[in-house]
Amino acid sequence: MCESKLRIAIVGAGIWGENHARIYQDHPFAETVAICDLNRDKARQLADRLGIAAYGDYREMLREVRCDAVAIVTPDFAHADIAVAAAEAGKSLLIEKPLATTREDVFRIREAIARNRVRAMVDLHNRWSPHFNVAHQALERGELGEIYSAYFRLNDIKWVATDMLPWAARSSILWFLGSHSLDTLRWFFGAEVRRVYAVSRSGILRSAGVETEDMYQSTLEFANGGIAQMENGWITPNANPCVNDIKCTLLGTKGMITIDASHHNLIQQYTDQKVTVPDVLVNHRVFDSPRGFAYESIR
Repeated sequence: MCESKLRIAIVGAGIWGENHARIYQDHPFAETVAICDLNRDKARQLADRLGIAAYGDYREMLREVRCDAVAIVTPDFAHADIAVAAAEAGKSLLIEKPLATTREDVFRIREAIARNRVRAMVDLHNRWSPHFNVAHQALERGELGEIYSAYFRLNDIKWVATDMLPWAARSSILWFLGSHSLDTLRWFFGAEVRRVYAVSRSGILRSAGVETEDMYQSTLEFANGGIAQMENGWITPNANPCVNDIKCTLLGTKGMITIDASHHNLIQQYTDQKVTVPDVLVNHRVFDSPRGFAYESIR
């Protein structure tokens, strides 16, 4: 039986930072003790709602707050300095994907984690998705034989790049969603990528004032001979019923699995203006308690 709660401080007070805070508050053996954001007013607003401390500088928070772990929920390009500082302070780390956006930052973080002997995890939540987890179980039981090839589409609607993420121009859909795709495919194939070829196209988002690539098509060859096609973009029309467009096909030597993780008939909502498909899988709530698989990976 846990005698004390894990005390967690969060860096990043955006949409997902608030989700982290509420997940820890809901957990019987964890609690959120502080929130930090460069926009201190934003951090204070969230802190006031949760009854915790607010900071505008993560270094100050690490010096002053008694915590066991730090959740890094900032834009992806800002992870490295915070992760290194938290590791130097002896804190366990939960870092939102991707770990970092440059090779140099990845190795800086790894070195700090190893030298300070702290625990660290990157939040790659597709492994907690019921669809993908059941598919992986079938692979483990040998029902598909040897996995031979795969196709994985993971796209976002344009709103994500134009409105949801004010920092989209400093990122890439490969960082934002491709990291999920790659992790899932590595898990399915049970191997690392040996060779990759990718092409991109741009223009739609740039015409909307967001200086980033629209989409990537990547071909992956794994060390065990498996091949996969990976599609990532954030130009799906905003009228798409789901913010994501997720499709996956796994072909084995004895069978095949197809997954549609974004379109379903479980629940649909209609008005005179539009049709919506409420999220009942990814980050929904039941009696105001976080229950989606994207929450379970954090929990």
